[in-house]
Amino acid sequence: MEIRQIAEGLAVAGQIDVADVDTIAAMGFRTLISNRPDSEDGTTPHEQIREAANKAGLNFHYVPVVSGAITPQNVSDMSAVMKGASRPVLAYCRSGARCVNLLQLVEMAG
Repeated sequence: MEIRQIAEGLAVAGQIDVADVDTIAAMGFRTLISNRPDSEDGTTPHEQIREAANKAGLNFHYVPVVSGAITPQNVSDMSAVMKGASRPVLAYCRSGARCVNLLQLVEMAG
């Protein structure tokens, strides 16, 4: 699991698994956001990650975004999550790139 910090209190990662959640919590993250739809190949279903996150004391949000097709609704949904998110936040998708793009659009939208 490679985690990249992109701003103060905000990092991204590629696909995580249930076994990664305790490590993520031990690293001090407080919120975990899945931006990867469950329908993508190789995805651990978000409900399994949510269950592990809840057991580890992390907040969990599911804001699925189709790769290469970020919508205004995705930006709005992610913005709402980020406004109330306890930091530090870790967002994940297949590679982390979709999260970075989405978060940049959230920042631009103000």
